Amino acid sequence: MASTWDELIQQIKERLDIVEVISEQVVLKKRGNNYWGLCPFHKDKNPSFCVTPHLGIYKCFSCGEAGDALKFIMKTRNIEFKDLIIELADRFGLEVPHSHSQNSSSTKEVKEQMLAASMVAAEYYHDLLLRQKDTNSEIALKYLTQRGIGSDIIKKFHLGIAPKAYTTLYDELRKDFSNDVLEKAGLVLKSEKGGYIDRFRNRIIIPIQNENGDYVAFGARALEKDQTPKYLNSSDSLIYNKSKLLYGLYTAKESIRKEDSVILMEGYFDVISSQAHGIENCVAACGTSLTADHVKLLSRYTKSRKIYLSFDTDSAGQKATSRGAEIIKEVFKGLGDIKQFDESYLSSDKDKYACEIRVIAPPEGKDPDEFVRSAGADAYKMYMESAPLFIDFQLKSILKNKDNYKTPQEKAVFIKQIIPILAEIGNKIIRSGYIDIVAQTLNIDKSAIQAEIRTFERANLPQTERIVKNVTKKTSILQKAQKNLLSVFLVPDSHFTFTQINEMIGDIKFDDEILINVKSTIDKLICTVNNVKELIEHLYTEYIDNPQAQTVLTELISMSEVYRGLSEEDFQNVIQETIDKINRCRQIKEAEHIKNLYKGIKDDDPEALKIQIQLRDKIKKNRQKTEKI
Repeated sequence: MASTWDELIQQIKERLDIVEVISEQVVLKKRGNNYWGLCPFHKDKNPSFCVTPHLGIYKCFSCGEAGDALKFIMKTRNIEFKDLIIELADRFGLEVPHSHSQNSSSTKEVKEQMLAASMVAAEYYHDLLLRQKDTNSEIALKYLTQRGIGSDIIKKFHLGIAPKAYTTLYDELRKDFSNDVLEKAGLVLKSEKGGYIDRFRNRIIIPIQNENGDYVAFGARALEKDQTPKYLNSSDSLIYNKSKLLYGLYTAKESIRKEDSVILMEGYFDVISSQAHGIENCVAACGTSLTADHVKLLSRYTKSRKIYLSFDTDSAGQKATSRGAEIIKEVFKGLGDIKQFDESYLSSDKDKYACEIRVIAPPEGKDPDEFVRSAGADAYKMYMESAPLFIDFQLKSILKNKDNYKTPQEKAVFIKQIIPILAEIGNKIIRSGYIDIVAQTLNIDKSAIQAEIRTFERANLPQTERIVKNVTKKTSILQKAQKNLLSVFLVPDSHFTFTQINEMIGDIKFDDEILINVKSTIDKLICTVNNVKELIEHLYTEYIDNPQAQTVLTELISMSEVYRGLSEEDFQNVIQETIDKINRCRQIKEAEHIKNLYKGIKDDDPEALKIQIQLRDKIKKNRQKTEKI
């Protein structure tokens, strides 16, 4: 247990990985030692948001937003510092000092109770099905058997059955959990007649796990033919957000990493059948459409960001494919090109593209579950290996209807479906190739298609957006020199102790109020910290409620990079040169001030001559000092 609040904060910081933290909200792409993405704090069209892992900081070079992992979480989630520390302490299994734990654990305790209740419910439903303790167990098992799901798969995915009676689960769980916890966990509902009833009744139960394997929600499939709705899903709760959780990810994530790709499917049984037959890198949305948060979640597990869309082949499935692809493209927009042509015959860098979207569409109109059960996993994998890029899938889907459009007027209407797709292709050579294909297929002049694309692009030019920067004041040479001087405290591999650096800097004064404050805080901390990492962590904690100071601190850390690896002599020389520059800037500034005073003296002032002589002597003295430096 941490003995103090500050000690707890440091223990949490040691466990936080800034890349992992920010990847939950921002899709990052590695370039050199840093990671880049679209800034979440303004409408960023080109990646200006930089994460520097070895320094533990982020900075947007457009809007100026900067900080460490804790600040990022606070800002993106709008959570107070104390609440965040308590939440993270719970996540990492750290105890909160008694002085800060009062009234802080109520939400935590409710979440723990909800997770415990969900786990007991999952076990209860599963036991009823596996041991055939319910009157409808035989019907459920027959249905699952017809879908190729035997006892091994039932055990792997912990499938269960919810009895037809109104309060079977409630009567079992009320012994150990309060009505409030059971209702919040989505396991029971308030009855119109009073009391509580089970939310899921007469249904096959599909437990939903989060990334850590905790049971957080349930999907439920109707057992009777006329039972509605066909699928009933848990509502969002303190432990479950369907827009941010993917079914099957807990069991698929290692395979996704290994294969460096993921297959997005439509339903629970698509994933169950596929994973059970050896296609393990597949997931599905939980009773909702694909969201940007789902895509961001997946990007953390596949470096190449290769995403296969494998939805139903009917019209609804095709719409879901197009909608899903657009969401994926929007998430990765600005991080580079979406792969738009197949180069499988060439060796290419997997990280060359922002992402790669392919569509698995087996014939015969079967969804993944049906196809895998009827044709087998090997047949599915064959279609996966030859899966077209989304752009090819789009064009093929549109062009297959070409015979329905014969007159010039009909072709003009038809081509409007294709123009936006061609306009997305950034590479002019690749675009030209696709234009050739469309022109030949439709027997249309290539130049006419090019003209239509130009018209479309002019009509859809992006509006120029004005970015209001956090740092609008131009940094003066004097202020920059002072920041450079202060940044020497933050050089990780310095040959000198903090005390020695303080002696080198001497009694140099800082003009900016924030720099004065930072220097004063450094003076207090260097007596208690052992290294630069600890100093930086304590400074960020010190300024957790001071965004301006945190921004300056991030800037100082970045500036310190230029001093890394310097010899002792060079390090000392740089400090002295910076001090000289500060003094020179101050003397030039003072000389300018004196000149202005000199010009402002009136000739009829009785003291004019005396003041002019004094000012002239000061100007002369300052000029001599400046020339010596």
